[in-house]
Amino acid sequence: MAQVARPSYMADLMRWRDRNVIKVVSGVRRCGKSTLLGLFRDELIRSGVDADSILTLNFEDLRWEHLREYHALFDYVEERLADNAMTYVLLDEVQSVPEFERAVDSLYLRDNVDIYLTGSNAYFMSTELSTVLTGRYVEIPMLPLSFREYCAALAVNTTSSAALGEAYRTYVSDGSFPYLLSLADDAAARGDYLQAIYQSVLLKDVVARHGISDVAMLEDVTRFLLDNIGNILSTTRVAGTMTSAGRPVNQRTVEKYVSALRHSLLFYEARRFDIKGKRLLERLEKYYVVDMGLRQTLLGGRGYDVGRVLENVVYLELIRRGYEVFVGQVPAREVDFVATRADERMYVQVAATVRDPDVLARELGSLQRLGDSYPKLVLTLDDDPDADYDGIRRKNALQWLLAE
Repeated sequence: MAQVARPSYMADLMRWRDRNVIKVVSGVRRCGKSTLLGLFRDELIRSGVDADSILTLNFEDLRWEHLREYHALFDYVEERLADNAMTYVLLDEVQSVPEFERAVDSLYLRDNVDIYLTGSNAYFMSTELSTVLTGRYVEIPMLPLSFREYCAALAVNTTSSAALGEAYRTYVSDGSFPYLLSLADDAAARGDYLQAIYQSVLLKDVVARHGISDVAMLEDVTRFLLDNIGNILSTTRVAGTMTSAGRPVNQRTVEKYVSALRHSLLFYEARRFDIKGKRLLERLEKYYVVDMGLRQTLLGGRGYDVGRVLENVVYLELIRRGYEVFVGQVPAREVDFVATRADERMYVQVAATVRDPDVLARELGSLQRLGDSYPKLVLTLDDDPDADYDGIRRKNALQWLLAE
């Protein structure tokens, strides 16, 4: 299978090229980080960099097992640095090296070294790196394929509403991990591959790293979150519901499990924001899964709720576009997303359809109460012309997903 281009992530890497910061690509397992580094290496060579000036080590490859000790890693790289030219050091899945940050920190101090790292979980980002390398790195968060990337890879005719709708249905049912494109004609293989990703994340990034012994309970909590994407939750509610269903668990255990699942980048959390009071609220969040195919595989027929699936897809797209995303709270109402980026703010409502006048009135009502001039958007799957309701725009969600 041909490698899938990831233009936005490549642009990020090129923008930071040769700048005196460590570049860190983070993301869930199998989202395409290793491929991105390979594409970046090819781009460096096309731009005139000698291949001998690019050092690439993938620590999932047993060839580099002898370097899974930070002194050995440092010595190996230092011996290969050019004296009078930039050396590009690409360290893939570097969290496999205990205390790797010590080697990276020392390499960073050398002249003419440009360092790129990948890692599979947020614990790797928030703990090891932030402790030793504070102020010396930039993070490039990576997700599986966006809908736009998916359509481009499959050469979907995006001017055809029928073709676009069919592509979206396969995108959310089959999954957005890049390798799945090569399994398009084999549903059983797709299911096996998604199960393998799930088990790998659960066992390596959650169970092993966080010392969890009750794997069955962890899986129950995972399925509960999958079944409740887009719903306001609390760890107390999760514990109470599971206990009532015959799976007794306390709130502190649920809190530990949910935190670990977030650190694995399997789930993302959207905290509630009081729009009128301009403050974050302490309790009750929403959770969204990194890939809808995983949800479909693990929940089966319960995994396809059109409105909540679309909400999850829109949430991930906002994250891709660099927004920090919250759930908006106004008196007696909720705004699906408050998206902020630098000094920008945007409000987004998501609904499968608003052709019912009562549904349209409800979705508009939350935005009409805000009383400010920030952009307001209603996204739906309705194949209707865009509309404007006193400054509130209604757009087709698939066209919005395709936009730059």
